[in-house]
Amino acid sequence: MISYKLSSHQQQVKDVVHWFAENEMRPISLEADKMGRVPDDWLNKINQLGIQLNTSSFGEDKKSSQKSGKKAKSERQANRLAVIATEELGWGDPAIALTLPGPGLGGPPVQSSGTPEQKERFLSIFSKDEPPRWGAYALTEPEAGSDVSGILTTAQKTTGGYILNGQKIFITNGARASWVVVFATIDRSLGRAGHRAFVVEKGTPGFSCTRLAKKMGIRASETAELLLEDCFVPEENLLGGESYYENRGSGPSGFRVAMKTFDNTRPIVAAMAIGIARAAFEYTLDLVRKEYPKHGRLYHLASEKLARAELEIEAARLLTWEAAWKADIGQSNAKEAAMCKAHSGKIALEVCAGCLELLGPAGLDGQIVEKLYRDAKIFDIFEGTNQVQHLITARHLYEPHGVRV
Repeated sequence: MISYKLSSHQQQVKDVVHWFAENEMRPISLEADKMGRVPDDWLNKINQLGIQLNTSSFGEDKKSSQKSGKKAKSERQANRLAVIATEELGWGDPAIALTLPGPGLGGPPVQSSGTPEQKERFLSIFSKDEPPRWGAYALTEPEAGSDVSGILTTAQKTTGGYILNGQKIFITNGARASWVVVFATIDRSLGRAGHRAFVVEKGTPGFSCTRLAKKMGIRASETAELLLEDCFVPEENLLGGESYYENRGSGPSGFRVAMKTFDNTRPIVAAMAIGIARAAFEYTLDLVRKEYPKHGRLYHLASEKLARAELEIEAARLLTWEAAWKADIGQSNAKEAAMCKAHSGKIALEVCAGCLELLGPAGLDGQIVEKLYRDAKIFDIFEGTNQVQHLITARHLYEPHGVRV
C-alpha cells in the first residue's frame, strides 16, 4: 500500500531541492524568461557544484530498506524521488528545470533499453568534472505529434549501420545536446513494429539544428527543430542493439521504447505542473491574506477560489504519487501516468488563471504569476496532449472487455 507520508529520505530530498529552487532558481527566473535563455555562468556554476537535479539524476537503482519484522524489504524509490523533487523544481521555475545539465528525457530510454556498454558510454559523460552537457529525446515530427505511431523519419540499413532521414520538432535541449535519442522506422509497412531508437551524437554529418522555437511560455528552455539528411549512425548506436528487435511479432520495438519512456516521464511532467500550480497558489494566498480586507465579500470569494485550487493540487499530487509508486514496484502504470498527466496539466492552467483573476494588475506586467500562467500551457500539450491521455485512459477501461477504442 502506498504511504502518503514522506519517509525521512524523501523529505530530505524535498527540502534540499526546495532550498535550491528558492535560492538559486527563483532569483534568476524572471530575467531568464526575458532573455529567453538560462545564463551560461549560472549553468557552469551549477555544474561545477555537482548539482544534478534533472529528471534522471536519481538513477534507476536507488532503493530504500524498509524493515518488517525480521525481514528487510528493498524497494525502488527512483520514480517517487523524481516526482517529489520535480514538483519543487517546477515551483522554482519549469524552464530552468528543463535546462539543468543532464541526460534529460533521453536518459530513461538509454537507462531502460540500452546495453550495458551504451549506458556506460552515453550516461557517464554527465559529471561535475566535465563541462555542462545535455541529452535529448527526439520523437515528435511535423506529421506525427500525438500519433507517434505515424513517424516518417526513416532508417535504412547499410554496411556498419543505418542512414537516417527526417525532421524532428519541439526537441528540448536539442541544439545543445551531446547526443539525442532519435526514433525512426526501418519499414513504414511494418507500422509500430518497424520503429527503432538510435542515439545520434552531436557533430554527426547530416545531423543539424535548423531552428530554435520562440515560445509563449518556458521561454528560457531551448526548443529545437532537428534535421537528419543522409545521416549515418553506426550499429553500436542502435539502442539495445540488433538482438533487442529480433522478434518483431511480440518483442520490443522502438515504439514500445517510446511508450515505456512516457510511462516513466508523464508523472514527472505532471509533478512539474503541480509545482507551477502550487507556486501561483502560494503567491496569491500570501497576497490575499495580507492585502484583502477581512470578512468582506471579496475576501470570501478569494477564499473559496483558493480552497478549490488547493483541493485540485492535492488531488493531482496523489494521482502522480500513485503513478510513480506503481512504476517503482514494477506494476504497469500506463493508465495512472496518463491520468495524472492529464489532470495536472489541466489544473496548472486553471489554478494560474484563477490566481490572475484574484491578483488583477498585481499579477501582470512581468510578475511571477503571469509568467507561470504562460509556462503552464505547455503542460497541457507536451508528453502527449490531454486528449491523448483521455484516449489512453479509455482504452484501459474498455479494451480489457473486448471493446476497441
